[in-house]
Amino acid sequence: MPIENPSPPRSNILWLITRALVHRNFRLFFIGQTISMIGGWMTRVAMGWLVFRLGGSNSAFLLGLVGFVGQAPTFFLMPFAGVLVDRWNRHRLLVVTQSLFMIESALLAVVAFSGASGPATIGLLLALNLMDGIVNAFDMPGRQAFLSDMVPAAEDRANAIALNSSLVNGARLVGPSIAGVVIVAAGEGWCFVVDAASSIAIIWALLAMRIVPRILSDPPAAPWHELKEGFRHAFGFAPIRSILLLLALVSFMGMPYTLLMPVFAADILKGGPSVLGLLMTASGGGALVGALYLASRTTVLGLGRVIIIATCLFGAGLVGFAVSRNVWLSTALMVLTGFGMMVQMAASNTILQTIVDDDKRGRVMSFYGMAFLGMAPFGSLFAGVLADRIGVTWTVSIGGIACLFGAAVFAYRLPRLRVLVRPIYAGMRILPEIASGVQAAAEAELPRKG
Repeated sequence: MPIENPSPPRSNILWLITRALVHRNFRLFFIGQTISMIGGWMTRVAMGWLVFRLGGSNSAFLLGLVGFVGQAPTFFLMPFAGVLVDRWNRHRLLVVTQSLFMIESALLAVVAFSGASGPATIGLLLALNLMDGIVNAFDMPGRQAFLSDMVPAAEDRANAIALNSSLVNGARLVGPSIAGVVIVAAGEGWCFVVDAASSIAIIWALLAMRIVPRILSDPPAAPWHELKEGFRHAFGFAPIRSILLLLALVSFMGMPYTLLMPVFAADILKGGPSVLGLLMTASGGGALVGALYLASRTTVLGLGRVIIIATCLFGAGLVGFAVSRNVWLSTALMVLTGFGMMVQMAASNTILQTIVDDDKRGRVMSFYGMAFLGMAPFGSLFAGVLADRIGVTWTVSIGGIACLFGAAVFAYRLPRLRVLVRPIYAGMRILPEIASGVQAAAEAELPRKG
């Protein structure tokens, strides 16, 4: 399917970074999601601070528990959600999930404005986080699979993935800083109100799209058969399996640092909501730089080495942050950590999205979601319990060291992975701009088709 608008010269750096925006549907999504994500990051910061404020001496454990309850459904439900995403109308699915997110944020505002505290309030927050996790189990693979519907030109999808990551992390740069100011001035409840209002933008964008309905080539098989087929498709080939396992390790051991951030801001760095906002903003800034770096690339060649380097930067940044006692040094290390996390995640996503068959896209991306998001709740619970016993400093340090170990194992396996993918890419037919890069990556890098 042709691109909607003529393409400016490829030498233009701005064009290289934003070329996927020529697609009208993706442009609408980008605008709506940018507004919605700012509200989402405000809620994330406000939720962490509210739980920390209400939790008292058990705050570290409760932060881990809230993170577990909010993300555990993605691990248990996402494989089944992936099967349904490959069957259902992805466009309608996203309208429903985004509407449910808006309702959840409104309910969080009601809880916050009630001024209640104690076990009952914590229980309500846990219940709403559980709702968020259930909805997200369908929303995440739906959004990832819907990318091919919004950007029909395969040569622009890698750029669309990077731009999508940049908007998430651009919002991560803005949202926490706004949240810090709002919490100090008016309380956590108004962050939830802003989030609920911002959801209108993405719902409007989805409704304004013109999407050509997908036509399934074959009648759907039994759900259990399709689930097993998706599992074989994702884990039956060593290169893709290696990507998912590294993502799972980083998610389990490294990502829980975000949930422990209120403890670092208040107890380690002796600050408050403004310091928390500063740290989260710094992490988002580093991630935004990483997303723009990936968006400027015109080839997938070299992404295997990029994944290794990014994972090392993430792990080293966590170790340094854990031992830092200076706000500005911690802020600088958060930039490094955000960059490494973003690049490792988005580079892996780019490889998968470039090569996956569309009829299995929902299932493959559900396993990607399991590895990246589904492991996070177990990591959050583990980190919360560990921090309660040995402290947040050792907990985050151990997570960083584990990420460095995972990068070393991945680097050791990379030569073997190159051999395995060579015949697959030799037979691929990729459209114009990234074609040469993908063919070269078949001889030098990871991915797969299984």
